[in-house]
Amino acid sequence: MTTFFMAETSTSTTSSNIGSSSPIVKLAQDHLFTILLLLPIDSLISFARTCKRFRSLTSSDTLWESICRREWGSTSVDALKSSINTKNNQQLPWMRLYKQVSQLDSVSCHKLSDPDSELMLPTPRASHCLNFVSDCLVLFGGGCEGGRDLDDTWVAYIGNDFQRMLKWQKVNSGIPNGRFGHACIVIGDYLVLFGGINDRGIRQNDTWVGKVVLSENLGITLSWRLLDVRSIAPPPRGAHAACCIDKSTMVIHGGIGLYGLRMGDTWILELSENFCSGTWRELVTHPSPPARSGHTLTCIEGTGIVLFGGRGSGYDVLHDVWLLQVSEVELKWIQILYNLQDIPAGVSLPRVGHSATLILGGRLLIYGGEDSQRHRKDDFWVLDVSKIPSNKAQSPLNSRGLQANNMWKMLKAKGYKPYRRSFHRACADHSGCRLYVFGGMVDGLLQPAEAYGLRFDGELFLVKLELETDIVRC
Repeated sequence: MTTFFMAETSTSTTSSNIGSSSPIVKLAQDHLFTILLLLPIDSLISFARTCKRFRSLTSSDTLWESICRREWGSTSVDALKSSINTKNNQQLPWMRLYKQVSQLDSVSCHKLSDPDSELMLPTPRASHCLNFVSDCLVLFGGGCEGGRDLDDTWVAYIGNDFQRMLKWQKVNSGIPNGRFGHACIVIGDYLVLFGGINDRGIRQNDTWVGKVVLSENLGITLSWRLLDVRSIAPPPRGAHAACCIDKSTMVIHGGIGLYGLRMGDTWILELSENFCSGTWRELVTHPSPPARSGHTLTCIEGTGIVLFGGRGSGYDVLHDVWLLQVSEVELKWIQILYNLQDIPAGVSLPRVGHSATLILGGRLLIYGGEDSQRHRKDDFWVLDVSKIPSNKAQSPLNSRGLQANNMWKMLKAKGYKPYRRSFHRACADHSGCRLYVFGGMVDGLLQPAEAYGLRFDGELFLVKLELETDIVRC
């Protein structure tokens, strides 16, 4: 990638060895574009260096918009286009945007809530759920001061206004009972929630479905209903991780089960077409990730599900990475091996209670969490799964998993400085350029009612990828 972007600014052009009689030279531009869109980026770079005409073609933002759709997905590209206002309907500089996404080195933070305002705000909490669905933020449950659970649902419409103070609306229709440490994912226009712990320490294994509806007359409504999963369900738990892998499947892993024991099992929920029922089954593979809680699962289209971090059975805080490969034949866990000592500032990577969010470019943005001494973090890391080699490329020396290099990068943070936090929640909008972060446990002033200075946070802030071009700032 570096070679290509050096070539982009070069004033010299490689001499062409392609004769005028070569069939490829005579192809129409549309046909050439079709061919170029089938090439991997490295091959596209080589093609661009053969002659002036091909260099011009490969610099076309029309071509690069199509490449971005291929690499990032149409949902992200369309959301990015709708959220950026350009003058006179100018074409976005897609090649430059692609470059900046691939070389991302910083994010900026912006405050989106004011605890002193007169607006209704969700109470401070941690171990809740926060999701972006139907252009809305949806917040449910969590734990708060005094070890109490919460059973409230809050909704805030985002639209295209990304930096204003948001107006939260409390919803009181068909909600699940109070809990924290539950997991909630988005599948299409639906929310799917599983498990959690109540303030009596009871673990739960119920499954709920929520639906947000926007109406001009009624405003925002959200209804929860208990999902019929028949007789089979995962054992009760909290502090587990979850994600979806397609338009009808939920995956959960680990968590804290009965008697406080950490779990290492993986379960799959297949939902019916109308989301009225579902079927749970356990996925048993060898190897598989060790038992843990407070970790993350994130699905990356075309790659699989990435598991990172958490707290292990021995109360140790982990930094291992696992990939659940998804294919039509099977689902299989593979550990991704890397050397923590080879990563600049890598000593801060092990964590529990962090967030891991899929961002533009198909990478994970890791934020916050805490280490084994309960020191909370405010750092941002990118995990680039494109650096993970294919299973076929693994060496016999690494038979335990796949060896990956250069997949971690620490980002600089600009703008607003939020508190260090853990067990917060984060979600991205459809573009993958903007993340919303709410709540968590933060370090506070030591008071008699606050053991070890712990306090719960009720702040909402926005994290934006720092992307700049000549005509837009994302």
